Amino acid sequence: MNFADNVATSTMENRKLSRDLLINKYIPYVKHIAYRIGSNIPTNIIEVDDLISAGIVGLIQAADNYDSARNIQFITYAAFRIKGAVLSELRAQDFLSRSVRKKIRDLNNAYDSLEKKLCREVDDEEVADELGIDLEEFYNIKKMAGFSFISFEDIGLVSYKDKENVVKSITNNNKDVFNLIKFKEIFSATSEAVEELQDKEKLVISLYYQDELTMKEIGKVLDLTESRVSQLHSQAIYRLRRKLKKKGMLDN
Repeated sequence: MNFADNVATSTMENRKLSRDLLINKYIPYVKHIAYRIGSNIPTNIIEVDDLISAGIVGLIQAADNYDSARNIQFITYAAFRIKGAVLSELRAQDFLSRSVRKKIRDLNNAYDSLEKKLCREVDDEEVADELGIDLEEFYNIKKMAGFSFISFEDIGLVSYKDKENVVKSITNNNKDVFNLIKFKEIFSATSEAVEELQDKEKLVISLYYQDELTMKEIGKVLDLTESRVSQLHSQAIYRLRRKLKKKGMLDN
């Protein structure tokens, strides 16, 4: 083996070592993300271990494709891949049964009907009365509706090429990302919708998505039970999706 071959072999070994070190270093972060997302989903629906496995796949993909020459930290690049992989696993499970989907459609229809009739936003008790159910069942349906994450398809990105362009733009720290498809409008509309949330809902959204606390940790901060925090989170997500749909930001 000549000198050039020795250098090439050494370079490849160093890259593999760097890749393995990155993966081992950030596996705890994968578990953190999986538990944060999984904590809001009943254990009989999906196992957290499945979410962890999906997240690790996202981490490996990030380690394989990361270019240190780019002006972006690995954790920023990997976080997008990990979260995307975990959410994709959840959506792939398609865990909402036909009967639950019907209840969610009935819930949406009840909101639309009452808001059209009363010309204002309606409260939980009014919608529950319209559906003829008690508040406990109402909140259970609303919680299931909150599991429906905003996906690429929801905002009109259907082809693999469209999705890859968005991923590359975001992970390359490209400011032009908001010129792709509806992203600029989605970003603006979401910001406005968050500002319209009730104070506690807004705070839960901030602590969960910005500070990346778990439901249990948020409960300690706000002196609320974990189930109440979960309820507030589900209500906030449901409100956000409805507001974005009304503005034509999400496909039906």
